[in-house]
Amino acid sequence: MKPRFEVGVVIGKFLPPHQGHHFLIDTALAQCARVEVIICEKPIDPMPGDMRAAWLREMHPAAAVRVIDDRYDENDSRVWAENTIRWLGGRAPDAVFTSETYGDAYAGHMGCVHVLVDQPRLTVPCSGTAVRADALAQWACLSLPVRAWYARRIVVLGAESTGTTRLATALAAHFQTNQVPEYGREYSLRKQRAGDGVWRTGEFLEIAQEQTRRENAAARQANRYLICDTNAFATCLWHRRYMGFDSTPLTEFADTGRADLYLLTGDEIPFVQDGLRDGEFIRHTMHEWFVSALSAQSVPWFLITGTPEERILCAVDLIRDSRRPACPRG
Repeated sequence: MKPRFEVGVVIGKFLPPHQGHHFLIDTALAQCARVEVIICEKPIDPMPGDMRAAWLREMHPAAAVRVIDDRYDENDSRVWAENTIRWLGGRAPDAVFTSETYGDAYAGHMGCVHVLVDQPRLTVPCSGTAVRADALAQWACLSLPVRAWYARRIVVLGAESTGTTRLATALAAHFQTNQVPEYGREYSLRKQRAGDGVWRTGEFLEIAQEQTRRENAAARQANRYLICDTNAFATCLWHRRYMGFDSTPLTEFADTGRADLYLLTGDEIPFVQDGLRDGEFIRHTMHEWFVSALSAQSVPWFLITGTPEERILCAVDLIRDSRRPACPRG
């Protein structure tokens, strides 16, 4: 069928994009030969305009998406209309698609049609305000790339044989979400099978980069929380353990990563040798390194001790952040 309109415009903050926005853009795409999506960005916005544009391009590859510097009076429809025509290369659109009453005046100044889409939010009950207030409660309104942005990254780390993997696995099961396993262990097993007992600094950077890549990929599928069994931050300490010094490139890379909460597993439980671990002689020293490194950074962290059951209960309490946890702060 021939499109109803040649050029359609969808304009907004998309802060962040949600299912209501997707419905609006899809409605425009169904009725227009070409759809221009205009993202309004202010310096104070909590997420970059370019990131919002990338998300919308991924979700709507048929739309043309651009970011504009929003310095205009939001109530001056004439100014917005004049600028829209300028952004479109000197021509007015044939239709404007909005879910707001401002669309009448905005379209009127451009001499085009205003298509009002789901203004009462009955078809798709989502709003950017609600998402910004509590994204986890609005999870169903978010697409995969936006979920990756909002997913709380919980990193379980610690010295050898302190129960990190057990706790991470239990937390992923409790929150019905996915877990990012420790890539360094996978790498070490391959190295051991190859008979290579010599470590190199570049290998640790490779491990950190792959761990982070897997973490970022998994975040898109997370159910509000992403449970990580170690991360690039911890890899820096393992580099110190095997190389005897800190790596500036590795540290700089780790600093670009993201964690919302660190859970450090205590070394009070018995050591178990699995054939790959160094041994109990180094465990407490490593634990103290973790305590020192975590204390020197800004992400909240807590020491998790006790029986496996006590550790899980304490960690769940911390992650939910519903009350003051009954477990010690590091």
